[in-house]
Amino acid sequence: MAEIRYLTTIQFEPGALRLLRAECERVGISRPLIVTDAGVRAAGLLERATAALAQGGAPMPHAVYDGTPSNPTEAAVRAAATVYGEHRCDGLIALGGGSAIDCAKGVAIAVTHEGPLKTYATIEGGSPRITDRVPPLIAIPTTAGTGSEVARGAILIVDDGRKLGFHSWHLLPKAAILDPELTLGLPPRLTAATGMDAIAHCIETFLAPAFNPPADGIALDGLERGWAHIERAIRNGQDLEARLHMMSASMQGAMAFQKGLGCVHSLSHSLGGLNPVLHHGTLNAVFLPAVITFNAEAESVQRERRLERMARVMGLRDPEAIGPAIRALNARLGLPAGLSELGVTPDLFERIIDGAMADHCHKTNPRAATREDYRAMLEASM
Repeated sequence: MAEIRYLTTIQFEPGALRLLRAECERVGISRPLIVTDAGVRAAGLLERATAALAQGGAPMPHAVYDGTPSNPTEAAVRAAATVYGEHRCDGLIALGGGSAIDCAKGVAIAVTHEGPLKTYATIEGGSPRITDRVPPLIAIPTTAGTGSEVARGAILIVDDGRKLGFHSWHLLPKAAILDPELTLGLPPRLTAATGMDAIAHCIETFLAPAFNPPADGIALDGLERGWAHIERAIRNGQDLEARLHMMSASMQGAMAFQKGLGCVHSLSHSLGGLNPVLHHGTLNAVFLPAVITFNAEAESVQRERRLERMARVMGLRDPEAIGPAIRALNARLGLPAGLSELGVTPDLFERIIDGAMADHCHKTNPRAATREDYRAMLEASM
């Protein structure tokens, strides 16, 4: 029987950023390090966050690290941890997409735990080594994709080049501030890639075989919201209702993460580690159809009629239409039709498969995948 846990404090409404100072005070942060990236700063969102820290009193002392790369690395974690120590910070604010939030989780480990980051990776048996000594973290997403703001995990590229997962309930943010106004005007291509990331999370967690009916319900509702609103969000970057539903889909997919993910993510983690320039959400969108076809034969998927239930909320009459519908949606969103458009060549397959077989998501797929199965999924995704 699966362990079922819910959750952290979530402030979710347009304008919720105004609550940042109050949430810092509630969780005991008086001198935060804001972990973000250059794009968030350039968009003026960092300035809005620091203004929120000054509401209701004198400005709250804080430091900023804005060097988070698109795929966060152990080097970035070290650099941010140095800033944390130099400014005697006592907590973290992650402001940005999943990269900034995951980087902040890495910093939470690094400033309170000894040794290289890989020591605490899930596949290295490191989860129990992460303790409650981690500083409090408040997460503020500026994209609707990863849902890392309500998740216990982080994905980081460690010094040896592997893209590894770190999972502990101690890493769950003490508060998540979900303000869809922060995603208004997000470029269409990034809206598409992050939105498909959220949809992939809802699908993979729903298909994962662990027994967790609350997570199933949350993931299925998140899929319905994401599928219905992603094109609206792209057509009109100022559509606040569509942005709210996409942010909810992102949050809901991550709330269901405790069931586990599957081959979509084991493949995208592996390939993303080999080529960090590739966007995680885009890779998930490309891999989804082939993995869904592979998982259709899983005993748990068939027994619980999971594809039929997915098709219903996606407005499809036939479960076999799910894969083609995702491909058609990717095309309408302007995402790549296959890996070859991203510069991926078959000579990379064996290295991708090596990483996928070792990834933590490989073990929670509803159907056990062999090297040959992964090779077939890669070929089908080209």
